[in-house]
Amino acid sequence: MTASELKGLQAPIKEKYKLHPESALITLKAQGNIGEGVSCKVDTGRALVEAGLHPATGGTGMLACSGDMLLEALVACAGVTLTAVATAIGVEIRSGVVKAEGDLDFRGTLGVSKEAPVGFRSIRLHFQFDSNATEEQLASLAKLTERYCVVYQTLTGGVKVETFYN
Repeated sequence: MTASELKGLQAPIKEKYKLHPESALITLKAQGNIGEGVSCKVDTGRALVEAGLHPATGGTGMLACSGDMLLEALVACAGVTLTAVATAIGVEIRSGVVKAEGDLDFRGTLGVSKEAPVGFRSIRLHFQFDSNATEEQLASLAKLTERYCVVYQTLTGGVKVETFYN
């Protein structure tokens, strides 16, 4: 996709959102079905993913770990955002890899230590790619990818989460 094709694709959408801001408010949804044992099958729209316990909490390693899925969502979003930004500013990315890694202290999620946090202590996002970008363009790519990546912004900015039990 070229920069002009991307701009052509997005221009009417951006105009619609300027004229009708409420049309930009969309609720994304994820759904899973409680599975056998300690698992949950998540329909991604493309495939069915069955999540279960991480081996560090008693799982077999045969089911997807939700922590891994969070990092995978970050990698996917950051990779798509990087590519879109590069296209928009005229930077060619010939090849590349996006990696995310996060540190967890499983004592928290297992209730072993109240001092150990439940959740990731830190997450690192790595980009390695072959590109024709100048140093200035690389700085713009980094800044704009961080700014427009939905998962990145959600993780770094935090978000109010409401829970309902029926």
